[in-house]
Amino acid sequence: MQTYFTEKQLEDPALQRANEILRACVHCGFCTATCPTYQVLGDELDSPRGRIYLIKDMLENERVPDAKTVKHIDRCLSCLACMTTCPSGVHYMHLIDQARAYIEQKYKRPFSDRALRWILSRILPYPGRFRLALLGAKIGRPFAFLMPDARLKAMLQMAPKSIPPVSRNDDPQSFAPQGPRKMRVALMTGCAQKALNTDINDATIRLLRRLGCEVVVAKGAGCCGALTHHMGREDESHATAAKNIRAWVAEMDGDGLDAIVINTSGCGTTVKDYGYMFRNEPLAADAARVSGIAMDVSELLMKLDLPEGEDKKLTVGYHAACSLQHGQKVKTFPKDLLKRAGFKVAEPADSHLCCGSAGTYNLMQPEISAKLKARKVRTLEAVKPDIIAAGNIGCMVQIGSGTQVPVVHTVELLDWATGGPIPPALDGKARRNDGVPILR
Repeated sequence: MQTYFTEKQLEDPALQRANEILRACVHCGFCTATCPTYQVLGDELDSPRGRIYLIKDMLENERVPDAKTVKHIDRCLSCLACMTTCPSGVHYMHLIDQARAYIEQKYKRPFSDRALRWILSRILPYPGRFRLALLGAKIGRPFAFLMPDARLKAMLQMAPKSIPPVSRNDDPQSFAPQGPRKMRVALMTGCAQKALNTDINDATIRLLRRLGCEVVVAKGAGCCGALTHHMGREDESHATAAKNIRAWVAEMDGDGLDAIVINTSGCGTTVKDYGYMFRNEPLAADAARVSGIAMDVSELLMKLDLPEGEDKKLTVGYHAACSLQHGQKVKTFPKDLLKRAGFKVAEPADSHLCCGSAGTYNLMQPEISAKLKARKVRTLEAVKPDIIAAGNIGCMVQIGSGTQVPVVHTVELLDWATGGPIPPALDGKARRNDGVPILR
């Protein structure tokens, strides 16, 4: 793609990077074939290629974004399926993130939009506040139909029926391995996950200890910054990310770390990009060190000796989170691990397409998100699974709100298969397709 940035503009490192990305695009349109919003809406401007043209015009001309441009940029899921498809290596993720930051700086949204985004940025990254909000949403859920705004209605409807108890495993501490130590790893416990589902971190700690890892929850680490980053709120996201970098570097320079393990793939994509995010800041070297040892939990488990399990006679419908398969390019490890543990794995049709969760997308774009959820649930149920597994809490909540099939994290099944307790979502509540209860 031909660009027309001036020499003065290209002195800005951000615009220099945008120029590189734009010039890599050859207009082929392959990305439209795998873009969920283009498939749902059928509008060229709701495809990566269309958004690239909008971003190019906006940045080159340094213009104040108009409502039309903002609408189409906002509709992007950041699922990154286009990056998997693109034959030219266009780094769409960095370009769309820059566009969102530019919009945040230059465009004044309607009051309702500003209020919603402010509320989400002040609640979701903070587990304590999020728990209180979930409690309020649980109380208000029966009255969701009275809400005039579809987004407020979606927020109430997405609230879980029960709020899990606080897990003390999320507090800063160290867990000794069971047997000889093979690795020392830091577990990122996250933010929203600590409010929505405490079983995931608990299962991860049990499993890693069983396989010979000392597991550290670093003091000062918390939200990865992804939620605010994808809203274009760069200062907030970088401040949050910087806390993680300092916390993990302290462990790396102390007793050392072999890996930073992440069991929420949306967070993993962001942490692995810290090196890029901080490339022009004083924390650049430390950020690169952190990104260099960040791993999804499935990547780490492939390095450990996961025992081979007996046939569980259970079919797991595996949902590949976009942030894992497209953002991190981790595609086969979760399925390989589940098969090794004794589960039959079935993958739905169009497994490359997003479920519609995408961080806060299901709250800010509920109509499009609902269509994507319905399609994803339909394709998962078509493989007749006894259980649905995913590696991202957002996907789990999204899919779980549309199906009666129990949805659990991949690591919960692996923990169960290697001696841990049955996942609470299955215990006494789930049955196989043939009607037989799923028991320990």
